[in-house]
Amino acid sequence: MSYAAYKMMHWPTGIDHCAAGFITHSPAEAAAFSSLGPTISGPEGDIDSAAARAPQRVGPTPNLVVVAANVLEVYAVRTDTVMGAEDGGTSSSAGAILDGISGARLELVCYYRLHGNIESMALLSDGTENTRDSITLAFKDAKIACLEFDDSINGLRTSSMHCFEGPDWLHLKRGRESFACGPVIKADPQGRCGAALFYGLQMIILKAAQVGQSLVGEDEPTRMLSSAAVRIDSSYVIDLRLLEMNHIKDFTFVHGYIEPVLVILHEQEPTWAGRISSKSQTCMISAFSISMSLKQHPMIWSFAKLPHDAYQLLAVPPPISGILVICANSIHYHSQSTSCSLALNSFSSQPDGSPETLKTSFHVELDAAKATWLSHDIVMFSSKNGEILLLTVVYDGRAVQRLDLMKSKASILSSGATTLGSSFFFLGSRLADSLLVQFSFGVPTSVLPDLTDECADIEGDPPFAKRIKRVPSDVLQDVNSVEELSFHNNSVPNSLDSAQKISFVVRDALINIGPLKDFAYGLRTNSDPNAAGIAKQSNYELVCCSGHGKNGTLSALQQSIRPDLITEVELPSCTGIWTVYYKSSRGITTEDNEYHAYLIISLESRTMVLQTGDDLGEVTETVDYNVQASTIAAGNLFGRRRVIQVYAKGARVLDGSFMTQELNFTMHSSESSLSSEPLAAASASIADPYVLLKMVDGTIRLLVGDHSNCTISVNAPAVFASSSERISSCTLYRDRGSEPWLRRARTDAWLSTGIGEATDGNDGSSHDQSDIYCIICFESGKLEIFEVPSFKCVFSVEDFVSGLAILSDDLSHTKDAVIGVPDATTVSVKKEEANNIKIVELAMHRWSGQFSRPFLFGLLNDGTLLCYHAYCYGGLESNAQCAPLSPNGSSDLDNASDSRLRSLRFRRVSIDVSSRDDISSFTRPRITIFNNVGGYEGLFLGGPRPTWVFVCRQRFRVHPQLCDGPIVAFTVLHNVNCCRGLIYVTSQGFLKICQLPSAYNYDNYWPVQKVPLHGTPHQVTYYAEQSLYPLIVSVPVVRPLNQVLSSMADQELGLHIENDVTIGDDLQKVYTVDEFEVRIMELEKPSGRWETRFTIPMQPFENALTVRIVTLQNTTTKENETLMAIGTAYVQGEDVAARGRVLLFSFSKSENSQNLVTEVYSKESKGAVSAVASLQGHLLIASGPKITLNKWTGSELTAVAFYDAPLHVVSLNIVKNFILFGDIHKSIYFLSWKEQGSQLSLLAKDFGSLDSFATEFLIDGSTLSLVVSDSDKNLQIFYYAPKMVESWKGQKLLSRAEFHVGAHVSKLLRIQMLPTQGLVSEKTNRFALVFGTLDGGIGCIAPVDELTFRRLQSLQRKLVDAVPHLCGLNPRSFRHFKSNGKAHRPGPDNIVDFELLSRYEELSLGEQLDIAQQVGTTRSQILSNFSDFSLGTSFL
Repeated sequence: MSYAAYKMMHWPTGIDHCAAGFITHSPAEAAAFSSLGPTISGPEGDIDSAAARAPQRVGPTPNLVVVAANVLEVYAVRTDTVMGAEDGGTSSSAGAILDGISGARLELVCYYRLHGNIESMALLSDGTENTRDSITLAFKDAKIACLEFDDSINGLRTSSMHCFEGPDWLHLKRGRESFACGPVIKADPQGRCGAALFYGLQMIILKAAQVGQSLVGEDEPTRMLSSAAVRIDSSYVIDLRLLEMNHIKDFTFVHGYIEPVLVILHEQEPTWAGRISSKSQTCMISAFSISMSLKQHPMIWSFAKLPHDAYQLLAVPPPISGILVICANSIHYHSQSTSCSLALNSFSSQPDGSPETLKTSFHVELDAAKATWLSHDIVMFSSKNGEILLLTVVYDGRAVQRLDLMKSKASILSSGATTLGSSFFFLGSRLADSLLVQFSFGVPTSVLPDLTDECADIEGDPPFAKRIKRVPSDVLQDVNSVEELSFHNNSVPNSLDSAQKISFVVRDALINIGPLKDFAYGLRTNSDPNAAGIAKQSNYELVCCSGHGKNGTLSALQQSIRPDLITEVELPSCTGIWTVYYKSSRGITTEDNEYHAYLIISLESRTMVLQTGDDLGEVTETVDYNVQASTIAAGNLFGRRRVIQVYAKGARVLDGSFMTQELNFTMHSSESSLSSEPLAAASASIADPYVLLKMVDGTIRLLVGDHSNCTISVNAPAVFASSSERISSCTLYRDRGSEPWLRRARTDAWLSTGIGEATDGNDGSSHDQSDIYCIICFESGKLEIFEVPSFKCVFSVEDFVSGLAILSDDLSHTKDAVIGVPDATTVSVKKEEANNIKIVELAMHRWSGQFSRPFLFGLLNDGTLLCYHAYCYGGLESNAQCAPLSPNGSSDLDNASDSRLRSLRFRRVSIDVSSRDDISSFTRPRITIFNNVGGYEGLFLGGPRPTWVFVCRQRFRVHPQLCDGPIVAFTVLHNVNCCRGLIYVTSQGFLKICQLPSAYNYDNYWPVQKVPLHGTPHQVTYYAEQSLYPLIVSVPVVRPLNQVLSSMADQELGLHIENDVTIGDDLQKVYTVDEFEVRIMELEKPSGRWETRFTIPMQPFENALTVRIVTLQNTTTKENETLMAIGTAYVQGEDVAARGRVLLFSFSKSENSQNLVTEVYSKESKGAVSAVASLQGHLLIASGPKITLNKWTGSELTAVAFYDAPLHVVSLNIVKNFILFGDIHKSIYFLSWKEQGSQLSLLAKDFGSLDSFATEFLIDGSTLSLVVSDSDKNLQIFYYAPKMVESWKGQKLLSRAEFHVGAHVSKLLRIQMLPTQGLVSEKTNRFALVFGTLDGGIGCIAPVDELTFRRLQSLQRKLVDAVPHLCGLNPRSFRHFKSNGKAHRPGPDNIVDFELLSRYEELSLGEQLDIAQQVGTTRSQILSNFSDFSLGTSFL
């Protein structure tokens, strides 16, 4: 394997940073939209009064921005309001309604994967009502990018970039190469500037542009719909060394000053744990007034003698202002005039002569806590053990008097917290699912009138006070019920000083499977033993150790879906299946839960009809369906009162089983004189009450239904009779709802409907209106949308087939410039390939949800699925404003375009469907849209590689289905025995009725089932014979301190310790210790639940380090035995010599035995047993710095050979008689075991120093490579070549490739690759490595052959420049090996990066052909390489 490819398969889910801000809309727009008052009819003053009239507890809600490693996501909070519940939810039952809100969820606005890890994030906001916030991101080493939301592309665009790297800025580093922490960025609350700390002591001040100016200088009128965002204007550097600082701990901007004031927490002279008794108050804070015009920063006040463990500053919001200094054992408040502090436990120290500080009534340690302000005087902390604490700043209007801290609910271990508006907060986490929580200051009913008056009074205040008054309190808990906490709050100057209750409820959760410490590859419960080829892969799943502490879980992940089979029948030569409803006059069931009545199965020359009652019974003989011909489509018309069946020669309308009308298709009347033979239909699309037919000759017909008498008539649209263009595909789209979405895209729509999004009518009437549109794609690649039945063109795109990033209406927006004509020679080559590409199928659908927008899908004949999301842009431009855009457009053009969907645009959404197969000119339709299968909605893509596309939170979750090979037909089925299920027909001719496995959550990159363990999982392994998963779990247990100390110390020392401890009240102290156990878990077959079958507890202070299934040869009986080996270590402090144990357990064969496992061997060893493995029937044990090889006699282990490792073995891998081990600091060693001399001999090693995380062998045919991941987030591939000169006669391992992953790779697993069509003739003995990271990502490193590698590498070099990268990040520099200041000799660049290559598929067709031609290959060749690689690595 000289060449490899890197591909992420499951992107990071652990959230590092979260922030709230008005990204996609300004606060004024949000307020106008959330007030359900009258429609807006004037300047923004009216909006405020409208908002004031509606007494609303929930203010405008900002967007949520989250960062997971290099993934950036922007969400909108969508709330379900309860109409009429004005009081704070007291009238509601079950308590799930809070502040008139019955539910809330996060909906994705945009999603980006960047070429660099985001180290820090801040949102620049100037606090005014009608500007938006912008996102500033900081990257290593010293890069800043500023992003804003651009309405025209409905996504983020980079507004400025700032880089302080390279030769011009080397002086900032002062000769240092590595820095303890990455860049940190903070923003001024009034949005005047931002500050970023780089290289330890360089502060960069980013000056924001004045409102109304921008870098580009467009004179856009300040109009409400697209408000401007804050921009960065210029920047300069402050060297903090000149201010005599040498260790910055934190910094922040404070409120309440005319100029921005930056407060810096820094340590004057460092101290350490052994010096605390003599030197503990070492920190101080200094406040600097930043004058950006003069570039000066005078110090205005400072405060010294703060505890050494201060680590965080919190700026107190107005009207209080000032700053909170958070220490591990105390909290201090400081402002220019007053200060006070609060001690949290008995370790807090005070400087001599200071006034007595208050103490809390309980003990808490606050190090590593995350904080967010719920209101102007209440701050919420999420502590390191997942508790929620509320701190009240008590003030009397002038000065702060004291700080009050109280405990609240238990919650998740969070990595960040942010408040969203006045009633939500979000807890981001790397260790658990992140939660969106709604909170409410419950108010006694007597105070309600005052509260509403108060809301009305606030209108006069500046906008900031208005936002702060309706503030929330956020608290999280493990339970999803509303819990209340009594909360005393004396700080409100009004009469609200009665006990306030804060209640909260979890509204939504974002799934996280990180950190992946270890995983095992095992069989699923519903696996099929007879599967072969690629279908066999969906028998497996990945069982992962994820989470930590009380949030520890076992996650079962599957890449492909395997539905649970209910029943199957053999059914050859099927061409399509449909289920239809039948609503008789007496049917009163609600539309949502109605059962299907008939299943229609179309065979090649006939049709079968089945009743879907209690069981499926064939009724083909007794119904009036046309059963002699094959059916093209079937569906319901007239509100499910009738069924229509379309076949090639005609159509039938049926009432239940009786036919009410039959139509035969003939040629168009004008041509009937030439030929009167009937014309056959080729495909059909049904949207009640219309049916659109595409005929064999490429013309279309429309069947129009008449509601009054439930009949249909044929209509041939005259628009197409004259045009000679052939239609390649067409579909109907039904835009339904209380307010159809596309109506907003009209030119004049904004006048009547108010601000952008629709709200439910005030009267709560939900009368559905529906507009029908017809979407047609011509063979030239042009797409047009028509109104039905008038067939007036409302939207057209010239070149839909090429997959442009943004589609907009060609007539409304005339192109500004004529595109230059390229050379004729190059065009002809590309034209040939481009001409063969056509759209074979279209679909457009808007899924449920008040805020959902339609999606448009187009399937190309090469298997590509184009996918677009609709949005509105520019609806407020009146015709007068349009005029300068189109100088050549006459006034009558403007009038003609009045009814067009002028502000409708489509944004291309990338969707990872990896089927690349030429589809013949006419096949069965492959896209099936479903609205409820197992509670999920989305679409199913049939064909050679069937794929599920779930629509969750307005984003796509793509999950392939490999288990049955190609699927020819699919439909949903909902009846008594199959609730919300599905039916599909495989190409082998089996009809299967299934349900989605309900245990899995599909709103993730891969379907996942999370099993809570209430402890930290450390390692898992798989025992195949009984499908058991042994795993190491540690549970934190609270123990009395004296018990802990006495058991830790050696016996002689015990007496002295006892005497010391008994002084004072220290006997009551407790200490948390981790207790380890090995649990053997199994997935129960029928129920799908995980059960613990057996638990092996460890001794006190014994940590289990490794558990593995080993196969040993019993030397007495000469038989192989499969045993479970456990390696442990005693952790007893640095005074006691390290010891460990090796335990061997055997599994019982019989089902009914008492014990699942029995211990067969146990022995103590010197040093911790950190890894075990079996080598040709022997047991290899790494204990401390020594590796021993042992024989198994059936009762004893006897050492045969040994090798001395340098420090501590992290991982062991074995192939045949070769051993690879990684050392904690000294990189990797490559050994071999020789039977005859019985010795372990060193073949070669890597001479560099490397902190290994995980190691594994990579096998490609006959070549063996060694892979290691390290603490700097790199991966290296080495090889052993003793004949090469530079290997020092074979002592040194040579580098084959190196790569920066950007995440800590904690586990590598070797899995055999699948043979694909392109690689059949080549080596079959190919293995890829699947890896898991601590961010929750899963990817693979796989070997590729040289030809493919060269092609993809030259494509990759092209894409670095050809594709615009968000934030201007360079993918090449991101993937360079990061040595973090250590000496490193660069290795060869022999890995291609699929994260960058995948951008090729998102380009438009012209760009794809261009780039392929520049690389010297063809588009189809590149795409088939992609497809082969994804097929070869679809392991799950």
